Amino acid sequence: MKKILVVDDEQSIVTLLQYNLQQAGYEVITAMDGEEGKNLAISEQPDFIILDLMLPKMDGIEVCKHLRQQKVTTPILMLTAKDEEFDKVLGLELGADDYMTKPFSPREVVARVKAILRRIQVQPVAEGQEEEKTDYIKVKSLKIFPEHYEAYFDDEQLELTPKEFELLLYLAQHKGRVLTRDQLLSAVWNYDFAGDTRIVDVHISHLREKIEEDSKKPSFIKTIRGLGYKMEEPKGE
Repeated sequence: MKKILVVDDEQSIVTLLQYNLQQAGYEVITAMDGEEGKNLAISEQPDFIILDLMLPKMDGIEVCKHLRQQKVTTPILMLTAKDEEFDKVLGLELGADDYMTKPFSPREVVARVKAILRRIQVQPVAEGQEEEKTDYIKVKSLKIFPEHYEAYFDDEQLELTPKEFELLLYLAQHKGRVLTRDQLLSAVWNYDFAGDTRIVDVHISHLREKIEEDSKKPSFIKTIRGLGYKMEEPKGE
């Protein structure tokens, strides 16, 4: 049973989400402030975190930032009562994988949770069998294993959030093709972000920091001015 951590200071929302998630077959733990939520995220190691933006003691952005700094890559769905681009982009920039604005449909929350967990689900290796990683995509020194949700650069595993991994995978699967920001939004986020293409730019920036020798002069993920981005095979040794 997958474990979901819900962090929100409104008891009615916590109760609503807890009921609907439990009905969907998830174990649910809750926190009413950011500090408690941060501690539970580390000690309980949930499979998914639903995190409100405005929280007492420590707001959602600070919680998200702290967890990512501690190398916690658990998927985070951020809730916000504000519909401002700044909040959305800042939350995603600091490591959230998705966001929803209040008021929201509990069914949609459950659907988002299911969709993200389904994409990152890795089948366990049967006892007595050795794990094989033969099905991968290679771009120079970058190796991506779709079935294992893992990526390696120079044989070192990259620490990627689910959305960073999905974006990297999609770029690699379409190596050599120019992909617009709208195409990437549709393919990776699977729904309309109402033109918030800065979300793509933020995630591209994160990826470049992890796979480029010089993120200011990228050799893997090229910017095609006025259009979007393209994954290329770096030239030279």
